[in-house]
Amino acid sequence: MKLDIKRHREKIRGEKPEFNLVPFIDILFTILIFLVVTSSFNTATIDGSTSGKPDVGTGDNEYYLFPVANLEKVIVNGQDMSYLIKDSSIAIHSRAIDEGEISIKPRDRSIIITTPSSLSAEEAVRSPDNRS
Repeated sequence: MKLDIKRHREKIRGEKPEFNLVPFIDILFTILIFLVVTSSFNTATIDGSTSGKPDVGTGDNEYYLFPVANLEKVIVNGQDMSYLIKDSSIAIHSRAIDEGEISIKPRDRSIIITTPSSLSAEEAVRSPDNRS
């Protein structure tokens, strides 16, 4: 049996090369997934304390606005200071936050603040709209 090389060459010259995109895209996605999985991820670092208290050293605020939504009573060292609540918030002195104790009692709808001995109840809380 004889091979017809001439006819085979003409057949190859007549066809245009074809590029199939589906396998190409499959390979690209495989490489992309490999790179994402093998890359190293840096973890987020949290510096400082883990408490929810504001850092007194970074700001110049003496009072911090404290939301008291759905709470009706503010008791500071046994004194009822609820009249200072404006727009569901009250301003609390930074020393009362850092050195004192704040307890929220949802059943009683109250917040109880115990201040350090050097801070009076009148100094510990104030109305949010009081700028003095």
